[in-house]
Amino acid sequence: MNKDYENKYHQLEDSHFWFKSRRNFIIQLLKNENRNSRILDIGCSSGLLLMDLERHSFNKQNLFGIDISEKAIQNCKINGLSNCFVMSGESITLKEKFDIIIASDCLEHIKNDADAIKNWKQQLKIDGKLYVFVPAFKSLWSHHDVVNMHYRRYKKSQLTNLLKSNKLDLIASGYWNFTLFTPLYIFRSLSRLVTTKSDNKSNGDLNKIGILNSPLLGLLNLENRILKYLKFPFGISTYVIAKKQ
Repeated sequence: MNKDYENKYHQLEDSHFWFKSRRNFIIQLLKNENRNSRILDIGCSSGLLLMDLERHSFNKQNLFGIDISEKAIQNCKINGLSNCFVMSGESITLKEKFDIIIASDCLEHIKNDADAIKNWKQQLKIDGKLYVFVPAFKSLWSHHDVVNMHYRRYKKSQLTNLLKSNKLDLIASGYWNFTLFTPLYIFRSLSRLVTTKSDNKSNGDLNKIGILNSPLLGLLNLENRILKYLKFPFGISTYVIAKKQ
């Protein structure tokens, strides 16, 4: 990840509507899981999701995180998370086996995604679950993806087929952030027509948005609640939950 982008990410990840609403949705998906589950967060950054899990009564001793960034893991330690390690999500070498593995916006950073899924499966216990979120739709590709060092964006079918090819049993799949898909699609389509030198030096879409942050957080939290009852046909992200048999 671009260092300037990473620094801005760490400044904003606690309160920015995108990251906060995504964490809220993951917590919602995990609400019926055993609170003593051993959980690994791949690409844990500063450990905010792990802290949210602890606040929702998950056993802190069973919460683990890895991130390729030394700065991210330093932040985890500052936040009181001891089971966090500098490690690539491409080839995890932890001795522990996990009931739940969460990989939120990690797989697109890995060149060989099939090998990564194979490795993640090996880290799961029998009947363990894998929660994977990735950016959706090549049509949304932009400078933001370049800055983030993404290799690809996915359709839901591509992600589900990838997990099925590793003999993981599909539990659920869907799209997330349907609400902002159309305005983002228009914005990125127009941005591709007008590319400047300053665009190439920017940090993509990650910016402070001031007074819009709170209403956008509320909007996506509302979508999270709606997703309990129905699925949207597209979104900015797609996700899959699968089980190891």
